[in-house]
Amino acid sequence: MHWDLILWLIALASNIALLILLIYQLICLSDLEADYMNPYETASNINSLVLPEFGLQAAFSALFLVTGHFLMFFVTLPVVIYHARLFTRGEHLVDVTEIFRALSVEKKHRFLKLCVYLLFFFLVIFRLVIAIYNSLADEDEALHGFWVF
Repeated sequence: MHWDLILWLIALASNIALLILLIYQLICLSDLEADYMNPYETASNINSLVLPEFGLQAAFSALFLVTGHFLMFFVTLPVVIYHARLFTRGEHLVDVTEIFRALSVEKKHRFLKLCVYLLFFFLVIFRLVIAIYNSLADEDEALHGFWVF
């Protein structure tokens, strides 16, 4: 198996995990809005997922930097910078006492991140298909090259 194919499979798994984390946060906010969850439970559920999401997104971006896929690194870099800005300002956690006031803003931010993560998802799928094609083409050349003198 080629290393490029392994890279895009890891990127796909990371991106799916990011989408799952974000969709769960959106579900928690929607449940709070529909009064299915209390504010404390919603805030604790979301706050427990914020740092893993930030770390996974940073690792997702660093994966592209380390492997030399600089275009994908620069595409994912704004989200990492946004997360770093939130973390350094202390705005990354949801406040239990202010959650109802900030509910629409929190949902909008997460929907925007969902759109960005879906863009990453389609880019990764596209690059994964290219990597699979290149891998199969290399194997096909190796088989034909072996029998042709």
